[in-house]
Amino acid sequence: MASLQLCLPFSSTSRSQFRFSYGRVRCSSERQELFSRIAPVYDNLNDLLSFGQHRIWKRMAVSWSGAKTGDNVLDVCCGSGDLSFLLSEQVGSQGKVIGLDFSKNQLSMASSRQDLVSKACYEKIEWVEGDALDLPFSDCFFDAITMGYGLRNVVDKRKALEESFRVLKPGSRISVLDFNKSTQPFTTAIQEWMIDNVVVPVASGYGLAEEYQYLKSSIREFLTGKDLEKLALEIGFSRAKHYELSGGLMGNLVATR
Repeated sequence: MASLQLCLPFSSTSRSQFRFSYGRVRCSSERQELFSRIAPVYDNLNDLLSFGQHRIWKRMAVSWSGAKTGDNVLDVCCGSGDLSFLLSEQVGSQGKVIGLDFSKNQLSMASSRQDLVSKACYEKIEWVEGDALDLPFSDCFFDAITMGYGLRNVVDKRKALEESFRVLKPGSRISVLDFNKSTQPFTTAIQEWMIDNVVVPVASGYGLAEEYQYLKSSIREFLTGKDLEKLALEIGFSRAKHYELSGGLMGNLVATR
């Protein structure tokens, strides 16, 4: 089953104010507290619930981003940093990775993981608390962008992609990994059965059922692969291709500016 990356919606903040104050989270205080609780077991749950497959999907997402040695890259909704670490291995110590997320707890976990592994490339990762809907970076700033399990949950999906488009250099790519909203009833039925009978019960054992119960509705409200391709092209990306993974349970949008 899928990696259960959680990157919840958050509101916009002024770029000019970003370095001095954190944006307000556009969700209930109860949701913030629940999300904070997940951080300590987040990575273990991802491994358990995906049977380790999320590591394969994430490597594919990073590969599709086109990041290469020496590049300046961004991981939006970075969570505990899986994609950021993989990106740093791609760009090497000559490159730079910025992992951006709205959650202080997730960023703290990412920073702790960074401290535990003595790889030269990991030293070039910077963790930034920020807003996917109002990225605190100048136009045409990055050589590649990834977003893992974040687009499905942001308040405004078009705005999030527009912001990524704005900060990407011409000819560069964004790679967006997430649950796939399948157009096949059988695939959807399997996906929902897994959430009800595997994901939520396992998460309940960690006292985190509420965090994972929202998955079905968030997938139902997400865009299909074709819709994601269409949206990316409307925004201005020159090319857009959505790939289905694991029998259609997962999906990855690759769009070129």
